Amino acid sequence: MTTPSKPLTALTTDPTGRALGLSLPPGSLVTETNDGLWREPLLWVADGTAAPGTWAQYLPARHAAGLQPVLLQDEPRIKEWWDGELDPGMMSDPGDYRAEEVLKTFWESAVSDTFEDEEDEGETIAPFTGSWPGLASPKRTAADPDTTAADIADALIKHSLDSPRLALVPVDRAADLPAAIGWSGPVNHENDVARLCAVLRSWEDRFGIQVVALSYARLDLSVAAPPQTLDEALAVAAEHFAFCPDNIWQGYETIHLYAEEALVGNTHWTFWWD
Repeated sequence: MTTPSKPLTALTTDPTGRALGLSLPPGSLVTETNDGLWREPLLWVADGTAAPGTWAQYLPARHAAGLQPVLLQDEPRIKEWWDGELDPGMMSDPGDYRAEEVLKTFWESAVSDTFEDEEDEGETIAPFTGSWPGLASPKRTAADPDTTAADIADALIKHSLDSPRLALVPVDRAADLPAAIGWSGPVNHENDVARLCAVLRSWEDRFGIQVVALSYARLDLSVAAPPQTLDEALAVAAEHFAFCPDNIWQGYETIHLYAEEALVGNTHWTFWWD
C-alpha cells in the first residue's frame, strides 16, 4: 500500500512546513521499516511530548496538506517502535474489502477458538449464538467527530498515555492510517491491517470514529456516535469481539459485560492485541 508523498517530501527541505501552511515544531521523518528504508517518508513525528490541545492544534494540517494527526505512544521495552518496526510492504488496500465480510470471517474464527474451551458452553458470546449476527445499526445523531477526537486526545495525554508524540500521516481518511504506515500491532490476529482498516472505515461512516492514538499493539479511537442503550451496545460488542477478541477474552470475559461496562455512551474505544 502506498501513501501520498508530496506533503512529507516537502518537509525534507522545509522542516517547519511553512510552504504547506503549517508551523511545525522540531521533528523527524520516518522512513525506516522492518524491511529497510521505505521509498518515501511514512510519517512525521514531533521530537517533543504532546501537550493537551496538541491534537486539535494540528488538525488543520488535514485540510492544509492532507496530513492526518495521530498520537504515538512509546512502549517501555520498545522505545520509538515506529522507527524500524513498521511494515508497509505487508499491507494491501482497505478499499479491497467489505467490512461485514471481514468481521464475519473474524467472528467465525473467534467463536471457534472460544468453543475449544469445553467449559465455556457459549457463555463468552451470549446472548449470541455461533452465527455471525450482522452489522450493528448506526445512531442517527452524532457529535462533531473532530471535537470528540480532540477531547479524547486530551484525555489520553492527561490520564493514560505516557509521553505521547504527535505524528502526521499523509492519508486521505483517518480510518486508513494504520495500514498507510504499516502498523503491525494486531499481527497475532491479522497480518494485513488493511482488512481492519476496512472495518474502521465502516465505523467511521456509522459511528463517527477517528483514529486518535497508536502504540505498539494498542489502538485508541474516538466515537462521535456511541451506542446509547444496552441493546445497541451488544450489537457493537459483537463487532468488537470479531475485531479484537482479546478485549473480551482478557478483559471482560463476556460480550454482555463488555457491552454494558465499556460501550454504552462511551466516546472512547480501545483495542489491544496480545
